[in-house]
Amino acid sequence: MENARDILKKIRRIELKTRGMVAETFSGQYRSVFKGRGMNFEEVRQYQPGDEVRSIDWNVTAKFSEIHGDAYVKKFTEERELTVMLVVDVSASGDFGSVHLSKRELAAEVACLFAFSAIRNNDKVGLILFSDHVELFIPPKKGRLHTLRLIREILYFEPKGRGTQPAVALRYMNQVLHRRSVVFLISDFQAPDFSRELSVSSRRHDLIAIPIIDPREEELPDVGLLTLEDAETGEQIEVDTSDSSTRAAYLNLVEKRRNEFLKELRRQRIDSISLSTDRDYLPALRGFFEQREKRLMLQ
Repeated sequence: MENARDILKKIRRIELKTRGMVAETFSGQYRSVFKGRGMNFEEVRQYQPGDEVRSIDWNVTAKFSEIHGDAYVKKFTEERELTVMLVVDVSASGDFGSVHLSKRELAAEVACLFAFSAIRNNDKVGLILFSDHVELFIPPKKGRLHTLRLIREILYFEPKGRGTQPAVALRYMNQVLHRRSVVFLISDFQAPDFSRELSVSSRRHDLIAIPIIDPREEELPDVGLLTLEDAETGEQIEVDTSDSSTRAAYLNLVEKRRNEFLKELRRQRIDSISLSTDRDYLPALRGFFEQREKRLMLQ
């Protein structure tokens, strides 16, 4: 059990690491790929060469054309402020980690990076922690101290549930978020089908799914008889890992489940960022931002 000093030290380390990444790499990209909720009317002014003809306010133009002989256009500015919601899986399977980070610690670092990108751009950030039910909801707010609280909760909140039910979290989120938001859904997605909730949420919000895996979960080691325990249900089975066909069948099952989930995301046109505890997450995040920028340029 970590003491208060160790907890603060870990949170501070994550803050320094991710704030540096945001300042050096992601702040500008974040701003360019996540748009505000819409456009705010600012003023009516005289038409100038280069203005969109579609922006002409014909009512105002008709009113003043006899006096000034000019057309008038409506000027709008982007409503820049966003709401970012971090929806993070804190089920028992997230505590697993065969490398230097557990899945939950990796989730905290990535969530912290997005949170600091948001507050650097004066956006609000909120948090939903879930297992087989919603464990915690923190409404969106701004500020560094608020963000540090979110990271502390992701790392150290003690959930009552052990299972994984993203469907429950998404349904709850859609009830409490009344405006379109940017949503990062972070989980290992070892869960029953929730494609319907994905569909509803992606229509209401800009939803990005972030699957997190650990390499030890992807394949069985050749170590003879091994007792495996499901972290969420406590169920145990004994497996002969020296049998190559057993190892191959396990690998095929894992790959099939992962590929089906990614295929469902693509079918619903939901962006995803796949991360692993044994790999640097920066290249995957850079790739996500670069792909989004290219797509927006083509629109």
